[in-house]
Amino acid sequence: MDIPYVVEPRQDTGLFNAKVGIWLFLASEVMLFGALFSSYILLRVGAEPGTWPHGLLSVPLGTINTLVLICSSITVVMAWASLKLKDFSSFKKYQAITLLCALTFLVIKSFEYNDKFHHYQIDLNNGQIVDGHLKERNKDFVVVHGHYVQPKAAEGAVTAKAEHEEESEIKVATSDIKYMENYGPWHSTYTAIYFTLTGLHALHVIGGALVIAFIWGPGAGMWKTDPERYTNRIEISGLFWHFVDLVWIFLFPVLYLL
Repeated sequence: MDIPYVVEPRQDTGLFNAKVGIWLFLASEVMLFGALFSSYILLRVGAEPGTWPHGLLSVPLGTINTLVLICSSITVVMAWASLKLKDFSSFKKYQAITLLCALTFLVIKSFEYNDKFHHYQIDLNNGQIVDGHLKERNKDFVVVHGHYVQPKAAEGAVTAKAEHEEESEIKVATSDIKYMENYGPWHSTYTAIYFTLTGLHALHVIGGALVIAFIWGPGAGMWKTDPERYTNRIEISGLFWHFVDLVWIFLFPVLYLL
């Protein structure tokens, strides 16, 4: 049995089935991310003055990832336009660039995550706090490359070091450590929502890239048997990819710049 409206538009919506479906799906995605963004805003506004972290994320890396995703959105459109012009070879080229951009984004994000799991806050028995990246750790001492933080500034979360503060190798005896924890999602409210938002977004990048990769590779045979339906599939996957890009456009300033 043939499925109706896979190419021709429906009379009631003026759209073919897949486009109706993707718009309904994206509407649910807006509600999902909207709830998370709203939670972040309420937590941010409700935080005590001076306790919300600043400067913990790399703005240059975030900027590069933003440019990478914008570039991928352009290549997705160019891939779809190439199929409209019956230029399959150009489509393959542009979609390959899209997949390369997706991989680049995920690699950069993995470096950011790795940095957080090696970034530690160490509370000492004398009330001092050391903040920095772990270099060495054994049963007798730990060595971090970082700086000392004022206890008041460390209540709730540690902010980035001031411009006049210089980072150096700090060796701390294990017996002097009261508490030690990295900047994983369990560290603070900020890191929890940072990992939640960016982790969920990364899963969407992976999912979108897998769909694009399948249509680009194993599913490309449909171009010979049903080119119009194949072009529609590219359009649908492109709409999802644009949504993924748009979410990051909001994530970048909210998490990295504010």
